[in-house]
Amino acid sequence: MDGPFPNSVSTVEKCRKLQKIVSTEDKLAILIHADPDAIASAFALKRLFWRKVKKADVVRINKIERADNLAFINLLNLKQPHIRNYKTTEVTKWAIVDSQPNHNPEFDKFRFDIIIDHHPVSANLAGAFIDIRPDYGANSTILTEYLQASKIKPSPRLATALFYGIKTDTNSFARGTASNDMNAFRHLYEYANLNIIKKVESSEMTKKTLPSFKLALQRLTVVKRTAVIHLGDVQDAATLVMIADFFMKLAEATCSIVSGILDRKLVVIFRNAGFRRDAGKLARKMFGRVGSAGGHKSMARAEIPLKRIKPKAETAAEIEQYVLNRLKQAGGK
Repeated sequence: MDGPFPNSVSTVEKCRKLQKIVSTEDKLAILIHADPDAIASAFALKRLFWRKVKKADVVRINKIERADNLAFINLLNLKQPHIRNYKTTEVTKWAIVDSQPNHNPEFDKFRFDIIIDHHPVSANLAGAFIDIRPDYGANSTILTEYLQASKIKPSPRLATALFYGIKTDTNSFARGTASNDMNAFRHLYEYANLNIIKKVESSEMTKKTLPSFKLALQRLTVVKRTAVIHLGDVQDAATLVMIADFFMKLAEATCSIVSGILDRKLVVIFRNAGFRRDAGKLARKMFGRVGSAGGHKSMARAEIPLKRIKPKAETAAEIEQYVLNRLKQAGGK
């Protein structure tokens, strides 16, 4: 297939073509970079192939560390082995959802028969079935439409996963979305378990992450409605993201800036909910000349090699002051 389907092809026709890609003798692996939208999409695709293939597995390439994502997987029992622990030699067909092969070097190792995504179309895509819809806010919406076109009523577990996938990828419809996203969301509402959604959304910490929250509370500085925290050495950037999201709940803050040291770099996560400020522009203004920086109005990230920090800063207090000075120079104080 040369490129994605044109818009003129109906979802019903796409479902017919999709079923022709596999046979009852195939073992299908659905490969994902696991987040709620990708996970939900993968399990929906697995449901579409129920009794159509010998076996279908959902396999991930990344480690899942966010507390809410772990709660999402555990509460809905959405098991997916890591690719390192999966026997790839038995796979006869490969699918990828919510991503495209060139999005990660790990994907590039495989030849995909099925590609279903909602990100901008990459060059030189190849596959027997390619459905990419960049105007959709969530990949879960596409798979919900597939289920509807196939007249499949989703189980409460699958409906809840898809519902949450749409909710997270559209940021509860705060990001640009299509009417299709709203329609799919309304359709799934009838079947989803909203109590599980509430539990997942409130699961922001684990016993392992509690020390990071304690440290963040101790180091919190609020500067003109901006929560600024430096955590020092961190094991992964996910911790910084988690803390930045958490402190957006402060009534006094419309922006949060959380930093930490990872792999000899200062990693800074930005979150913004105000009207005036743009997180991406702020990140570039603060750190664009000394490292990589950018993002969107509501979220952004910067990475600065420690050797580029001038004057030299080594202690947590010195690096925190460096971030505060950069914020002041950018007009944030």
